[in-house]
Parts: sequence; structure tokens; C-alpha cells
Amino acid sequence: MDRIIGIDYGRKRVGVAVSDPLGIFASALDTVHSAKIIEYLELYSQKEKVVRFVVGYPVNMDGAPSEAAKDVDVFLKRLAKAFPDIPVELEDERFTSVLAHRAMIDGGMKKKDRMDKSSVDRISAAIILQSYLDRKNGDRTF
Repeated sequence: MDRIIGIDYGRKRVGVAVSDPLGIFASALDTVHSAKIIEYLELYSQKEKVVRFVVGYPVNMDGAPSEAAKDVDVFLKRLAKAFPDIPVELEDERFTSVLAHRAMIDGGMKKKDRMDKSSVDRISAAIILQSYLDRKNGDRTF
């Protein structure tokens, strides 16, 4: 079944999320060390059919790429080289960390668990992917 992978790339850690087979819902999947993300995605794509990557792109409030965009640009080149046949979409990642923290609080996660940055990365990846899916699907409500 087709899957879309959401990625919140960071210099140390990468949050990964995945869509359901219908491309409606995003779920947090994993947090991976940045040096191992391509290997992780290769292994995942052997088990599931990945049809697209959605990568969070860091921009400033004025819409210009932020300083962290340089790291994401390097990652995007590595991703394209490793997966030349899978399209990549960029999604604005402004406020995803704030939204991830809010989701953890609203979900009743304990303060100690919220301090685990890998949880924030996974949830941020899910928010990035869900934002893309909502836009692609016309933000339908059921």
C-alpha cells in the first residue's frame, strides 16, 4: 500500500511520520539519528511502498529560508540521490515544535516525557505531514 513519509530534519535527530494507505492521516513513526536517516528510509521502503517524501522546510516569519535551511538543503540532495524516483515536497515547518508541545500537553503527556526531544521531533514530523495531506486533500472534514 502507498505511503507518504513526513520528515522533520534536524542536525542531530530526524522525526519521521507516515501516512495511512489512503493518504488521509499522518502518524508519528520514529526518531532517527541524522547520520542514519537514509539507511532507515531505505529499510522502511523495502517493507512499504513509499510514493512521496514531505520534508519540513525551515523558513523565517517573512518566508525567507532560515539558517537551518542550509542543513535541510544538504539532506534534500542526499535524499534525491538515494531515492531518485520518489518525489519530494517541501512543507513550511514554522511553529511545528510549538504545535507538537501543545499536542503533547493536550494529550496528557507528563512533563518529564515532554522533555524528551525525540518525541517532539516525531510529533513535528506528523504535523508537517498532516498539514501537507490536509492541503492536498482540500482540508475535507468528515
